[in-house]
Amino acid sequence: MRIALFGGSFDPIHNEHLRLIAAAQKFLALDRVFVIPSALAPHKRFGAVATGEDRLKMCKIALAGLEFAEASDFELSEGGTSYTHLTCRSFRARFPEASLYFLVGADMLENFFSWKCPEAILEDAQLVACGRGGVAVAPLHEKFRARFHKDFLELPFTGEEVSSQNVRLALAFGKPVDAIPPAVAEYIAERGLYRSPVIPAALALEKEERREHSYRVAKMAIARARSAKISEEKALLAAALHDCGKYVPLTSPLLQGFRAPDDVPAPVLHQYTGAYLAEHEFHVEDDEILDAIRYHSSGKEGMSPLGKLIYLSDLLEEGRAFAGVEELRALFWRDLDECMLAALEHQLEYLKSRKEQIYPLTEQAYLWFKRIM
Repeated sequence: MRIALFGGSFDPIHNEHLRLIAAAQKFLALDRVFVIPSALAPHKRFGAVATGEDRLKMCKIALAGLEFAEASDFELSEGGTSYTHLTCRSFRARFPEASLYFLVGADMLENFFSWKCPEAILEDAQLVACGRGGVAVAPLHEKFRARFHKDFLELPFTGEEVSSQNVRLALAFGKPVDAIPPAVAEYIAERGLYRSPVIPAALALEKEERREHSYRVAKMAIARARSAKISEEKALLAAALHDCGKYVPLTSPLLQGFRAPDDVPAPVLHQYTGAYLAEHEFHVEDDEILDAIRYHSSGKEGMSPLGKLIYLSDLLEEGRAFAGVEELRALFWRDLDECMLAALEHQLEYLKSRKEQIYPLTEQAYLWFKRIM
């Protein structure tokens, strides 16, 4: 018997997961494929936002038409942190005579070297990898052989650039999503998964082009959140609401009770109105989220990791185009503090060149980051 294991958060399962499963079944002549949602993936401690029960149910719905595939609750029933080497050991004991394979995409293969007990995984299962988007697995053969003294199998399949993270983002922003099976989309809608009662109301205060900007900010922020050890949920909410005060006039009943700080430049004022609306209109109680919104335009001394993330995502999202933006984006993915220092320096030089008012918080933030670097 030839069996493949396919693990992940599946939050939610999407069409590229299904295409990978079908390609693997054909290439390896598999008798069975077990799709195994994780209880708590060690590399996604800040990510999953649907319950294990919902993720398992979505997998069962998606796999309903594939006779050779089934969703397994093994890791969910085990509970705690899900480690692949323990899963492979259990399935090896269950199917001692089977040819056992473990499926990964290019992104997971790149991280495989840092997994817990990767050698133990390879003792129980043959690793099978495929490319994803613009990332190929071929360059990793040599490194893999040098480390493990064996090779992985390369699946002749390259998945499209689709991620569960971006599916969650699109659903949170109320965008149409065609990357998930219709039956899964129906389940998500029925259960209200990945929807926020706050985000649509906040986006309704913005113009269409500003809503698209907020979407791009959120996309950049959540893509960096995990590696910065920031909650995806916090990054999403702060990014989605960061500009909610942009077009709300001070005379609006929504801002009744708001008092602006002294001498705030007009382009900066919306960070304060946005934080006020987030707290008083949309009932956000998390101080870190409110602070990230409150200083996303000016910056300040001692910013939290979330504050840095939102400031930089707002400045560097893919719709921005200015001299030096690509260099700053490269720093963004490498080191947030280093990027903050360079971004603040760029901002100060830009304001000085245009003889515009420099808000003291921005200069203080620059000096603070310069001191700590």
